[in-house]
Amino acid sequence: MNFCSNCGARVVKKIPPDDDQPRFVCQACQTVHYQNPKMVVGCIPERGDKILLCRRAIEPRCGFWTLPAGYLENGETVAEAALRETLEETGAGMGIGDLFAVLTLINVNQVYLMYRAVLLDQDYGPTKESLEVRLFSEEEIPWDEIAFSSIKETLRLFFQDRAEGRFSLHQGTIPPTDRR
Repeated sequence: MNFCSNCGARVVKKIPPDDDQPRFVCQACQTVHYQNPKMVVGCIPERGDKILLCRRAIEPRCGFWTLPAGYLENGETVAEAALRETLEETGAGMGIGDLFAVLTLINVNQVYLMYRAVLLDQDYGPTKESLEVRLFSEEEIPWDEIAFSSIKETLRLFFQDRAEGRFSLHQGTIPPTDRR
């Protein structure tokens, strides 16, 4: 950041009074510009014993498989965003379920919020954001082709819970050396 979005003057990075983090501060109007983690929201779309995955048509990790997810927009709830992102990436209508995982990715300043969801019908397919959309059983998951470690961890936790016959809310941190 070079200029203040409030008045257009130059900003400097410094620790403001009564703060403990370096922030961009406007030299003219003294506005402190906070930069906070992005919220990534998505679904684990279930149909029977299978999970709906999409092969990414966009970077990062174009061509790799993922659960449908994306950034939370202003003015929407996290559940609304999870359903919107799933529709945008798979064309599928979902019945939203419980929040399943909250994963922090410190190295990329993101927090993933993943919901369980039920696929309402068989009307799904590729969109401008996906090359392919497909249902996978646990045995069919292309683990070496999963786009992000956060998605691998979500899937691992999901299948672990399913095997135990109960689903819990999970929270954790993806180590900084791992890919998103």
